[in-house]
Formats: sequence, structure tokens, C-alpha cells
Amino acid sequence: MSEGITLSVWRGDKDGGEEVGYQVPAVPGMVVLDALHWVQQNAQPDLAVRWNCKAAHCGSCGAEVNGEPKLLCKTRLDDYAGETVRVRPMATFPVIKDLVTDVSWNYQVAEQIPPLDPAVPAPFTMYQEDASRVQEFHRCIECFLCQDTCHVLRNHDGTDKYFGPRFMVKIAEYEMHAVDQGDRVPLLAQAAGLNMCNVTKCCTEVCPQHIRITDNAIIPLKERVVDRYYDPIRTLFRRLAGR
Repeated sequence: MSEGITLSVWRGDKDGGEEVGYQVPAVPGMVVLDALHWVQQNAQPDLAVRWNCKAAHCGSCGAEVNGEPKLLCKTRLDDYAGETVRVRPMATFPVIKDLVTDVSWNYQVAEQIPPLDPAVPAPFTMYQEDASRVQEFHRCIECFLCQDTCHVLRNHDGTDKYFGPRFMVKIAEYEMHAVDQGDRVPLLAQAAGLNMCNVTKCCTEVCPQHIRITDNAIIPLKERVVDRYYDPIRTLFRRLAGR
């Protein structure tokens, strides 16, 4: 690290691009975002990279570092000592310029999810165990790294088939809320495409907030869908009711 860092940054737009190499002076404690700022200040002022808080709270600086979805402000360069550090935009989303991608599809998905529908007016009185069950989901910063690593969205052009892990967390946040009376199980079984997920846990592995997406959101939601649509007793009652 004392001799400097070899940084290879993807430069381009929706029509294509290539990786460009830079030699960046090494500074103890440096993160990838620091190195990109050095490039902006000393070599390429037009290098586009999205960031805001530089504290791993806003989720803006998501990209891929040596092939792994990462927050640039949280990824230390000394973890890659002796390696060329390759920085590329998130592959799942269309490129706008350089490392900046168009993640607006995610907000279109969010609009399709019915919000919390409380059975009682606020303020709510809840047991601590009920509050703890959904508290984890509130940590999501919408960096969309889980969406980027999801093989359905990334490799199978799945944006018209599956909402992705971030929105399984969002639905779980509502479905498992103690006072919610909404019913999002039909959405999960149909438009949200929950069946497309084969629980590889890749989304959990890249989450910077350490949310157990697969175990605590996706699998319980899958169980609700199975109970509703594949339980033989329920199926019999639906048939008898003509539904």
C-alpha cells in the first residue's frame, strides 16, 4: 500500500465504455470513495460517482468492487493490498454515466406495495417481541446492493418477474407488523414473483446493514404463500366455496 494503489474504473455511458487505470497515492485508512475523489481532483474531474453521507447511512454510493456489490464509502482499500482495485457500476441497473446507475425502477416497484394498514389508530401499543420482529427491517438504507446481486434480476432479466430482495424486506415489514390488517399474500404470489427466489442468501451476504433478508423476510413470506395456496385443506375449502 505504501507505493500507491492501482485503480481501474469503468468509464462510459449507456452506449458502452471501458475500464481506465489510475495510480492513486495510498493513505492509511483510505476507502474506495476516497480514491475516486482523488481521481476527480487530480486526473478526471468529470468522473461521475454518486455519494452523499460518506458514513454508510445514505446508501448512495453502491457499486461493484472486484466483482462484489459494495458501498464505496465502507470498502477499505487495505483489504485489497497488492491487487488492482476494479470499480464498476452495479450491473443490474442501466448505466447513466461512469459509476452512476439509474435505479428508478426500484421506486416504481415500491409504489405497487400497499402501505401499512393498521387495525387500530396510532399510537400503537405493542409487545416488545412484536416490535423486535420488524425492527431489523427498518435498518434498510435502500443501497440496492441486494437487488444488484440477486441472480433473478441480474442474470435472468427478472425486473418484470420479481420485485427483488429489498422489497421482500419492505413487504415483510408490513406483513409482520402486529397491528397490520392488510393482505399482501396475493401480491407476493403474483406480481411480486416471490417464487422466483431460490433462497441462495446472496442478498443477505452483501447487505451492509446485516439484515437477515433470506431467513427473516423471504422464507417467512414464502411460508405464508405456501400456507395460502398450496395447503391441501385450504385448497379443498376454496374449491367448496367456488373460489
